[in-house]
Amino acid sequence: MAAVRPGLGRIHPGSSILFLCDMQEKFRSTIVHFPQIVSVAARMLKVARLLAVPAVLTEQYPQGLGPTVPELGAEGLRPVPKTSFSMVPALQQELDARPRLRSVLLCGIEAQACILNTTLDLLDRGLQVHVVVDACSSRSQVDRLVALSRMRQSGAFLSTSEGLILQLVGDAAHPQFSEIRKVIKEPAPDSGLLGLFQGQNPLFR
Repeated sequence: MAAVRPGLGRIHPGSSILFLCDMQEKFRSTIVHFPQIVSVAARMLKVARLLAVPAVLTEQYPQGLGPTVPELGAEGLRPVPKTSFSMVPALQQELDARPRLRSVLLCGIEAQACILNTTLDLLDRGLQVHVVVDACSSRSQVDRLVALSRMRQSGAFLSTSEGLILQLVGDAAHPQFSEIRKVIKEPAPDSGLLGLFQGQNPLFR
């Protein structure tokens, strides 16, 4: 078997996990493109379940910020409460229990806070991080843009949900592909990314 090349950012269901970060009720009215972000994260969760990719869910200070929004479809996942601006301290045991883990697929909010700090903590552990750009946002498009650039500078992979889903399934002959095709049949909703990347933004050169 050929040696694995970590820099390529290949992902496989057996060595991946989906992180769902803080998509809670109190953020509904303040996060840019919140409904679209949650919709895309819900697609990622559906595919993770079809491919037996584990998923974990956090909630930032749920006493004040409320529960996870129902449209994420996260029934059956036990939310892990946290106050840290990183998911990693709250999920330490989960990570330690998965010695084969190589790749984390990361969705949620806010890009410049918990998504960025989670990314840095995971990279520091030697894990690949795949930021699902159409499933991550902030209260400010500027914070979102700069956070995505910062994560890319640090070694994270920026990917769309559909790109990651097709990497995970790998082959149209996969036994779950017909179900996955139903999930991605309609394009992901517009979450304002085109405006961030238009004009060869210098932050992404």
